[in-house]
Amino acid sequence: MKLALAMSSGNADSIDVSETLFNREFNEPLIHQVVTAIMAGRRAGTKAQKGRSDVSGGGAKPWRQKGTGRARAGTIRSPIWRGGGKIFAAVPRNHSQKVNKKMYQGALRSILSELVRQDRMKVVQEFTLAQPKTKLLVDKLKDLKLDRTLIVSQTLDENVYFAQRNLPNVSVALAHQVNPLQLVQYDHVVMTVDALRHLEGALA
Repeated sequence: MKLALAMSSGNADSIDVSETLFNREFNEPLIHQVVTAIMAGRRAGTKAQKGRSDVSGGGAKPWRQKGTGRARAGTIRSPIWRGGGKIFAAVPRNHSQKVNKKMYQGALRSILSELVRQDRMKVVQEFTLAQPKTKLLVDKLKDLKLDRTLIVSQTLDENVYFAQRNLPNVSVALAHQVNPLQLVQYDHVVMTVDALRHLEGALA
């Protein structure tokens, strides 16, 4: 299987890639499950409320059981009282979900294959900047006709990293760290040949 190599000179070129990685069916349920698990794992899980056993006070019965004409009450901490505890109070919890390695890698293969099918992935020989200037990065992406873009490389180019920090719709990821959530968040992916070869070795 061949992929076109995007070149600034406009010349046409291509590289051979593994069909195992870039010719998979789009498995939407699997991708949804993996992406949801990644997002769930990022939740702080620190939300906490006080139930009737947590609020202060309420040790004594407010008034006697019978003879007052009022509704019986045993504690001022009752959830139906103002200042009482919360019914079904939230407690800190761990929201993380287990994702098997096979599922995680399957989601990556499925997303990468779909990006290639939809012509949303550009492969470049390298992606570097002479200076850490945002304008240089914007111009380079314009040459490739890209807007919301994830740049995936094998090694971090500091100039590209510093240049993209002012751009809300552009991000940088390393090949060994890129995850399914990052790949589905952006309209386009720019990937260097070295990064592509790394993913082939890890996923093909």
